[in-house]
Amino acid sequence: MSNPKVKTSEMLIGALLRVPTEAIHRRLISELNAAGFVELRVPHMAVLQFPGPDAVRPGVLAERAGISKQAMNQLLGSLEEYGYIVRSDVPNGGRARIIRFTKRGHAAYAKIHDILRDIEREWSAELGSERFAQLKELLFRVWKSPLIH
Repeated sequence: MSNPKVKTSEMLIGALLRVPTEAIHRRLISELNAAGFVELRVPHMAVLQFPGPDAVRPGVLAERAGISKQAMNQLLGSLEEYGYIVRSDVPNGGRARIIRFTKRGHAAYAKIHDILRDIEREWSAELGSERFAQLKELLFRVWKSPLIH
């Protein structure tokens, strides 16, 4: 994936964040599939990403993922068909719907956390624990900053 001729100073932040994210998503799906969650595909990560869809409205999920409500509803429909989620009416919410994990959905989400912990251990070993902690701290600062809100 990396190009040895490209200098760090030439790399833009979008690629530096996108490439590891895509690699993480591919690994998550590969390991989820191997663990028996065979229906899951990379696009489902738009629903299953942190903080997850449980007790959330579809429109909020679409906004988080940066996709249309129609696209989100297609993903939710497939996850519902596969038994990972159910959509139910919000009490006194008119036409509003809310997402709930099924037992299978909770199991898949727990597996995602296990895989991510493995990835963190590997990245920490590769970068060194101090540098990995710095990376996480810097990314967290950006995440909490007005830069992305």
